[in-house]
Amino acid sequence: MPSLDAFGIVCADIAKSVKFYNLLGLDFPDAGDDHIEATAKNGMRVMLDKLELIKQIDKDWVTPVGRPMGLAFRCDSPKEVDATYAQVTNAGFRGKTEPFDAFWGQRYATVFDPDGNAVDLFAEL
Repeated sequence: MPSLDAFGIVCADIAKSVKFYNLLGLDFPDAGDDHIEATAKNGMRVMLDKLELIKQIDKDWVTPVGRPMGLAFRCDSPKEVDATYAQVTNAGFRGKTEPFDAFWGQRYATVFDPDGNAVDLFAEL
């Protein structure tokens, strides 16, 4: 059976995306290429691709509207959710939902990456 190994994110500005995702613990190399990858702590590969590259590969590609993708990053503690949210928003990235204690038993917050993808931060209470 196939297993999920990697996922890609199309970026209008790959340097901004590298800065954003580095704040969330992904270790991307310098943003000089059209395609770069980082491996998350759990082994999943995260690929960033420049919009121009995707348009060369797929002539029919159309920029999605709305929020076609959501990501969630597990934090080690509720305090780390708060600290990560503050770090990301203080770095100039947009917050959506400030940290709160959710009824489902998690500390939860949401920020947007540079391309408008919702990125959740969570930890068990």
